[in-house]
Amino acid sequence: MRDLDRAAAAIAGARHLLIGAGAGIGVDSGLPDFRGPEGFWRAYPALRGYRFEEMANPQWFDRDPSRAWGFYGHRLKLYRDTVPHAGFSILLRWAKARDGFVFTSNVDGQFQAAGFADERVYEVHGTIHKLQCSAPCGEDVWPAKTYRPVVGPDVRARGELPTCSRCGAVARPNVLMFGDWSYSDAHEARKRRGYERWRRSITPEETVVIELGAGTAVPTVRWESERLQGAGATLVRINPRQSHGPRGTIELDDGALAVLEALAERVGD
Repeated sequence: MRDLDRAAAAIAGARHLLIGAGAGIGVDSGLPDFRGPEGFWRAYPALRGYRFEEMANPQWFDRDPSRAWGFYGHRLKLYRDTVPHAGFSILLRWAKARDGFVFTSNVDGQFQAAGFADERVYEVHGTIHKLQCSAPCGEDVWPAKTYRPVVGPDVRARGELPTCSRCGAVARPNVLMFGDWSYSDAHEARKRRGYERWRRSITPEETVVIELGAGTAVPTVRWESERLQGAGATLVRINPRQSHGPRGTIELDDGALAVLEALAERVGD
């Protein structure tokens, strides 16, 4: 209770707000938890024997494009069909009132779906809602909205796959995968420049970082949260399993939605 009160007081008094988000923020929206092999296999039983890291690899677009797009096409459709939970609306309200910015390792587009301006969301690992050439033949990135994946129970894509209009090669999501040397970072670099401009404009001592569902397996978000905390910001870490942080961290060990709703009652705006 005392930590909730401390977090609410910090948010209420903040001039700037950084929202750091990992995969755990989407669990309350019904998105699968890929934590460990069992979590991955529950979501994709046909892929039992493979790890998430093995499937999230660009080699599949060369070796077996229908399998590659079975995996990513299912995720693309899932993210399109998912309604962001009510906690996103709470974060949006706070972000609008406090010069907020989002730093996320998620590629699902849930913040934009919840109403966040795209230029205020830095997707450090790219976005599944944009495509690029798998070759790649250039740095071009284009919207994925015209591709409507059909995926069978064997996690294979049916029908025509998206292709690059320049060279005809199979297209792939503009997502940074494991062992990825063909990722086109032009779009991510533009987003990064926008984030860095915001970062230079803020006063860290007047900034609160609300980090949600960011684990240690891929610690990109945690590192950025702690970097800003080290410069003087207050860090509120929301995580049911890994809420621990450096000295001074306000640690809230519950799911994103439950904590955000409890904080909203205390912040009052």
